[in-house]
Amino acid sequence: MADEHQFIENGLQRSQIDEFFAEELGRAGYGGMDVAKTPMGTQIVLKAEKPGMVIGKGGKNIRKVTRELEDRFNLDDPQIDVQEVEEPDLNARIVADRLANALERGWYFRKAGHTTIDRIMDAGALGAEIVLSGKVTGARSRVEKFNRGYIKHNGEPAQEIVDEGQGVAVMKLGTIGVTVKIIPPGARLPDDFEVEEDAQPEAVEQIEETESVEDLLEEEPEEVPDVSEDVEAEPETEAVDEEVVEEAVEEVVDDEEVVEDEGADDEEAVEEELDEDVAEEAADLVAEMEDDDETEEE
Repeated sequence: MADEHQFIENGLQRSQIDEFFAEELGRAGYGGMDVAKTPMGTQIVLKAEKPGMVIGKGGKNIRKVTRELEDRFNLDDPQIDVQEVEEPDLNARIVADRLANALERGWYFRKAGHTTIDRIMDAGALGAEIVLSGKVTGARSRVEKFNRGYIKHNGEPAQEIVDEGQGVAVMKLGTIGVTVKIIPPGARLPDDFEVEEDAQPEAVEQIEETESVEDLLEEEPEEVPDVSEDVEAEPETEAVDEEVVEEAVEEVVDDEEVVEDEGADDEEAVEEELDEDVAEEAADLVAEMEDDDETEEE
């Protein structure tokens, strides 16, 4: 299997396992999971609000979940570790499920949204956002948002720092999607800075003052040494006599004209020789024709 196909298969399997835990452990306050494959098997870390309900009496529930993971997802020796969520109001997955349950029980969406986001901020979050999407109050679908504090929507901080969770509320008119985003307390954002009030900066060494430009202009310029004697004189080139050059050019032109005249005379002589040869051949042909006529008459 190609690498890209393997990545897709791993992501699909992870999503299916997450949905399975959400269905089986919803009442225990399921808060997410982390999956890591090791040489000894598959290590799964579960986050839950009530770890006792996940483990069950005598470990009965956790053994059942382990067997289903082996049968349904073909995991090799899955090892499940359950961790308790210290502050459920700062876990986006748990908060989303709570808000969805409140809507299903008949809470008005505005009251449920404001109450939930206030509890998040009271827990110490730097910022939070709740988005309700669907048929909230009537037959027409719409989106309602509740914001507090500071929230990041894109970039690396949105992926690494912001905790995001989704939930679904099944209502009579239809389903309502619940999305919760939380920036936990103590998160270090790239644009954060601190101002220290009693800071003592290090002393900066002052550079000694040098002469200004005006002082340099007022001073008399230094004498420039005479370097003309040190420079070797360039050798003088002999002057070219223009008259000699003109005479040489005229001689070359006369020679070319003489060569052209000689060539023309040769061509005329060749043409005269050709004309004489043609006249002789014509006379011979006429004589032959006359001899042929005389023989025919006889």
